[in-house]
Amino acid sequence: MISSYSYLLIFLACLCVVGCSADPTDGFTSVPLTEWNFELQKPYDKPLNERYSYENCVRKLWVYSDDKPHQPGSNTKPRTEIRIRGLDYSSGIWQFEAYGFVPSGTSGVSLVQIHGAESGATTMQIRIYNGDLRYYSTDLIASDMYDKWFRVNVIHDVDEGKVTFFIDGVQKLQEKDHRPGDLYFKCGVYAQNNDSYYMESRWREIKIYKKMML
Repeated sequence: MISSYSYLLIFLACLCVVGCSADPTDGFTSVPLTEWNFELQKPYDKPLNERYSYENCVRKLWVYSDDKPHQPGSNTKPRTEIRIRGLDYSSGIWQFEAYGFVPSGTSGVSLVQIHGAESGATTMQIRIYNGDLRYYSTDLIASDMYDKWFRVNVIHDVDEGKVTFFIDGVQKLQEKDHRPGDLYFKCGVYAQNNDSYYMESRWREIKIYKKMML
């Protein structure tokens, strides 16, 4: 016969299975960042304060579909983005973490990306289309994401060639990367296909982690 104490242990074990799932950052070490690491890219003909603000620990970035690119002569679409610079990101396992917010109406825009690839410009992009977060414009990552804060974690295992996506601590997708290039993380708004006229995202608690290899 199972004792009351044994039932209690089983009950507690079940609670742990439900409520004690691993956090994406477990086993990672935080990489110190300063404001120098946050390089801003915005339409080259606009002052920064017309496309970016930083108040109460929230970074707000916005752009319009008819804005200029980030530098003269570029044929890329408009963007206002934060590039995380100054990292030796050529091997190992790295992680981007932040809390994002996208107001309703913003669509057809890249919110998070890993710049650099063996061929092409990026290793991955998280875009939003009509409230749905997608891997580029294809695989669904999460739906109904307008007008609320959500936690984003992106783990890039450079050596194994894979990228894993988490939303609010839950793994949503894993994809092969596009092989190493000039790698760095970015977040903000970068117009893509079928972009809305006005695009905005907000970010707080931007962090970078690295898994220390034995």
